[in-house]
Amino acid sequence: MPQITADARSNMSLARRAWGIRRKALQMGEVQGQGYVGQALGVADVLAVSYFHAMRFQPEDPEWDGRDRFLLSIGHYAIALYAALIEAGILPENEINTYGMDDSRMPMSGMASYTPGMEITGGSLGHGLGIAVGMALGLRAKGGDQFVYNLMSDGELGEGSTWEAVMSATQHQLSNLICIVDFNNQQADGPSRDALAVGPEAPKWRAFGWHAQEVDGNDLTALTAAFDAARCDQGARPRVIICNTKMCKGIPFLERREMTHFVRVDPDEWARALTILDEEMPL
Repeated sequence: MPQITADARSNMSLARRAWGIRRKALQMGEVQGQGYVGQALGVADVLAVSYFHAMRFQPEDPEWDGRDRFLLSIGHYAIALYAALIEAGILPENEINTYGMDDSRMPMSGMASYTPGMEITGGSLGHGLGIAVGMALGLRAKGGDQFVYNLMSDGELGEGSTWEAVMSATQHQLSNLICIVDFNNQQADGPSRDALAVGPEAPKWRAFGWHAQEVDGNDLTALTAAFDAARCDQGARPRVIICNTKMCKGIPFLERREMTHFVRVDPDEWARALTILDEEMPL
């Protein structure tokens, strides 16, 4: 019988976590009959590696001072982060059915004042990385060894404030800052590259003085290696991981939809999507 390596066990565990994040996001989407489930399905692997491989946190104490900070710059991805927070035990699973409801701790756009584990209020794109720069500076001034992770979208690469933050992070040699770019090449009006040509991505960040990597954001092995390389880099510089992800990953009939930024899911399709996901559940 072939031996299962530690790396293989780790990948199987992460695959199960990513599956759980996808399933929880679909369940929340079904509650409202809508939501940014395409982004949640696409970024689930990135979130699984962030929370279950790279980051330090205490589920019972979301405000533990020694935690790594995870900033969601893209507020409309909140459904994805809620799913990860539930999977991580920071939010209870029995709140899934409150998603987007009045008085819920899980509003449709991420708001730090409502949700344990939500570090900032996202929304208008281009703000998260600037906040992350300030937070990284503050933690360093206090002598902490925590990392600040900032998850942003490819659409935010078209915002001037993003590049101001990129330059500031380099100026201050913020080696405790890791930016994660979810590059799904999809905006409300169509492909991101049609809205504003931003490539080539990694060389541009390197030109600004960052340690830059570009990986398949739905490949757990590639992601874990990239996160490890970012954390272990010895340079006095900030780090970025550009993650090329597929919208609606794991649900083929949704993957094929032309417009997936706010994907249309008919009432009878939620159960179909969950069935497909369940059939592919990792062991």
